[in-house]
Amino acid sequence: MIQTPYYLIDKNRLLPNLEKMAWLRQTSGAKSLLALKCFATWAVFDFMAQYMDGTTSSSLYEVRLGREKFPGETHAYSVAWADHEIDEVVGHCDKIIFNTLGQLRRFDAASRAKVRGLRVNPGVSSSSYDLADPARPFSRLGEHDPRAIERALGEIGGISGFMFHNNCENGRLERFGELLDHIEQRFGHLIRRMDWISLGGGIAFTHPDYPLAAFAERLKRFAGEYGVQVYLEPGEAAVANSTTLEVTVLDTLYNGKNLAIVDSSIEAHMLDLLVYRYSGRIEPNQGAHEWMVCGKSCLAGDIFGEFRFAQPLQVGDRLSIEDAAAYTMVKKNWFNGVKMPAIAVRELDGQVRLVRDFGYEDFAAALS
Repeated sequence: MIQTPYYLIDKNRLLPNLEKMAWLRQTSGAKSLLALKCFATWAVFDFMAQYMDGTTSSSLYEVRLGREKFPGETHAYSVAWADHEIDEVVGHCDKIIFNTLGQLRRFDAASRAKVRGLRVNPGVSSSSYDLADPARPFSRLGEHDPRAIERALGEIGGISGFMFHNNCENGRLERFGELLDHIEQRFGHLIRRMDWISLGGGIAFTHPDYPLAAFAERLKRFAGEYGVQVYLEPGEAAVANSTTLEVTVLDTLYNGKNLAIVDSSIEAHMLDLLVYRYSGRIEPNQGAHEWMVCGKSCLAGDIFGEFRFAQPLQVGDRLSIEDAAAYTMVKKNWFNGVKMPAIAVRELDGQVRLVRDFGYEDFAAALS
């Protein structure tokens, strides 16, 4: 038995998401690129690459990881490229996407040999969190003025695609359609001059209740209208419900509520629970006994959530925190020196293999 804590990626739970992306490509023509900012555990990249078309990035290191570990297209995007890294970025990518016209002009000569794109900010999004809203006031994420973009297309040239990323945790096809309508109304005349369009990530199209056929029809209609190859950049949609964080109860106490302390931490291992102030998930979350499951760091608010169990929790009990793939392993850290979770994969035949463990040497090496 693997020592907790560890992330357990289950290929049988990952597979339905991948099959939906492959079906969507066949039905609509839209290609799916894994967003490495969300999930970059390359132990399962060969498996995912059978159903997806490549990767998209947010930094030089992600570009390089995509090129080296994930067969298919490698798209390079960053909010800002540095002078000292642009040549290496260009060397690893198939497409490079610039966040601003200023970056495009700065690296015009260095990127001429590559397929090039520009991030465009349509000014609207589906985000309910200001922290994550790409269309928030004074946003630095992409160019927003159609006239400035059109002038640059004439002056600079060499731009064959746009990236629109304004769907955030969007599980409603109706809202996706409204946002795409807005993009068409504002930028449609420029899209007609492009060869490819990325509609970014944040679309929950692999959810069991999502109207996938209607989504495919909308994408196919958009691609046909403008004569473009459509790309999607699923992160969470690619890995949703595929992974658990396996933990063990270390101690229990009562302080107005039943409290259980486990050998993990949201601050260090599931940071988005802390950042966005939402609860983790434990299934089936049923029973007569309610417990608050807490992390072992010194942060007072290090709490996974409150859950119901059939029996009172005891020291040594194993718990599985659900949906622990997206924005977890890419954000894990050494806060408090808490042991970083290992990474394990459950194969299609049910066998579990340990693919990476972390120890004191990794902790010390990360600091100096």
